[in-house]
Amino acid sequence: MIGGYQPAQKWLKDRKGRALGFDDVKHYRAIIKILLETSQIMGTISMTLDASTI
Repeated sequence: MIGGYQPAQKWLKDRKGRALGFDDVKHYRAIIKILLETSQIMGTISMTLDASTI
């Protein structure tokens, strides 16, 4: 989840009932990688904000 939004699930849901090709799977993997990186960055920002309030 990114801010209450589930982009990976939405992407899959939008393609429900159709077979995913190689390019689709490649794109989905890229989405997952970006989401993981975004989550890590958000965690770093949160830690920085928490540390600055001390």
